[in-house]
This record gives sequence, C-alpha cells and structure tokens, in this order.
Amino acid sequence: MRRSEVLPIAFVVPMQGPTGIYGPSCHACGQLAVEQLNARNGIAGRPVELVHVDAGRSPEVVAEDVGRLVDAGRVEAVAGWHISAVRVALTRRIGGRVVYAFAAMHEGGDDTPGVFMLGERPVNQLLPAAHWLREHHGARRWVVVGNDYVYPRVTGSVAQEALQDGGSEIVHAEYVPLGTSDFRQVIDGLGATGADGVIMLLMGQDAVHFNRQVAAGGLSERLLRLSPAIEENTLLGAGPAANHGVYAAAAYFDKLTTVESSEFARDYYARFGPFAPALNAVGESCYEAIRFLARLGEVSGTIAMSAALPSGHFYDSPRGLLRLDGNLVDQDVYLAVADGLEFRIQEQIARTG
Repeated sequence: MRRSEVLPIAFVVPMQGPTGIYGPSCHACGQLAVEQLNARNGIAGRPVELVHVDAGRSPEVVAEDVGRLVDAGRVEAVAGWHISAVRVALTRRIGGRVVYAFAAMHEGGDDTPGVFMLGERPVNQLLPAAHWLREHHGARRWVVVGNDYVYPRVTGSVAQEALQDGGSEIVHAEYVPLGTSDFRQVIDGLGATGADGVIMLLMGQDAVHFNRQVAAGGLSERLLRLSPAIEENTLLGAGPAANHGVYAAAAYFDKLTTVESSEFARDYYARFGPFAPALNAVGESCYEAIRFLARLGEVSGTIAMSAALPSGHFYDSPRGLLRLDGNLVDQDVYLAVADGLEFRIQEQIARTG
C-alpha cells in the first residue's frame, strides 16, 4: 500500500501522567474503529492510519509534536481524547489547518475553524446530574474540587451560576495542580463547608487518590461525589471500598444496555477478549471521534477543511442518535452510581435535541 493511498490521522490520547489511566482503553477503541472502517471503505475511499501522539505530556509539547506532523503533511486530521488544556494549545498551533475531532467532555464552545467538540458539556451532563441528586438525595450544597486548568475552572464557574437558579449552590471551590496525590488539606476543610456533596472535576489518577482519601477519612457516607470524568478505569484504580457514594454522568457506560451500546460492546469484546482494557466513556469517545471523521467523509467526500456537515445533522453511534449543533454535539446522557467496580445506570438525564 503506497503512502499516498493512506489517510493518516493524528490520534492524540494520554499514555502517561494522571490521565494515562485512560490510555489503553483509548487505544483499543481507536484501533477497533480503524479496523472496522478499513474492512469496508476506510474514510472517503482511503484506508485509515492512526499516528499516535502521547497527550499525557505538557500541552505545549503535545501541540508542537502535532504541529510538526501537520507542517510536514504527515497527518490530515486530528482526533482523540485529551484535556482541554491540550486542546487549547493544539488550536493555537494548528487551528484552521486540519479538521480536529475533539472527543472529550468540555466546558463549552470553541469557534476555531475545523474544530468539532464531540463530548458532553455542563448543560447536558453536570447540571442535570446535580439537579437529579438534589431531587432524589437532597444534595443542595456543593463543593467543587477540580484540577487547575481551563475545563474545571470554566465548568465550576458555569455550575456556580446555574445551580443557584435551581435551588442549589456552590459553597466552596478548590483547584489543585494536575498530578496531585495528597488531598489531606482539601479533605480536612470539607467538614467546615456544610456541603452535601462534592463536584469532582479531577482527572484520572487524581480522582483515584481523592476517592481513596475521602473513604479513608470516613466521609463517604456523608458526602456524595459527582463527576463528569470518573469512568470504569477510575473505579478499578480506587478499589470498591473507595467508590461508595460516587456518581458519574456520561453519554456512555460499559453497562449501558441500549441496542447501539450493546452492539459496540459485543464487537469490542469479540475483538479484544474478556481481559480487554475497561470499556468506558473516555475510550468510547475516541471511537466516536474517528467515526465522526468517517461520517464527515461520507457526506462531504473528504475530511479536508472544505468538508462540512449541516447544523442539525443527525447520525448514529454507540451512544445512540447524535445531533450536530454547529460544531457541538447533542447526545443522550445518563447518570450512574458506582456499585463496587461497576456502574449502575440510575436515569437518563439528557436527550438528543
């Protein structure tokens, strides 16, 4: 196969650092997407090749690596899950030059040309989840504990404004560097806030450390924990004793039993076996990003910057029916509670518009 026949995509997912816990799932789901596409027509008639870039390093280093690939014409698009700080650095370096399918949950819009924001956002994820926990468990007073970068900061501010209108409030917010492992000072201060719960905007291994320390401090029974980022790997990392009282909101869970999610799980475990990396919202979002590029190529005949999908365009995925709203995606979102090392779906909290 000649190089000119291949469609190379920079696949930007973390393999080290606090978010490296998501990496194996991301790679497996990305590989599955490519194998399925290449068994048919690839993207716009071209077989797909993923060029792996480790997003677990500093945002500037990641952006420079991807930028060099784009400069040299070695990749024609970017896709993957990584934190918003990496996305911001990437758009500064390559914005408007190649299509960029950003898979992660995010804080809101990014009007950089060519950027598609495919993940959940506060309006259909965190806010309806907090409302549900107020109605069903009386959680009205919240503390935000998040990593100190753009997504937690902006999401925390959005929650502070929005929850006040719904009879809840943020009584305190604390932001710590990505890579924090000692939360004793943060946890010692939780009791004085009178909070009913914690909105956790902590990523990967940081969330593991926080949950373990909350449980060790005997606060699991008193403080609910709600997160838009905790998934099955995080539960495994923390262990069952640390997961009591943990809720997660996401568009995909391994135990989701819709027709579309069940078909995806069947294909995933048939390909990688029963000991595959945990199937979860972060990994599945990488599958989503690559399949989105395929949809773009199917409709436009290309994934060059000239490619477009009309706002309001519907398409199918393991998450069900998705709707493009400008460069954002409307999707069904679910709230689940941790049950040992698994999640139990409680309710659908948002629907595709």
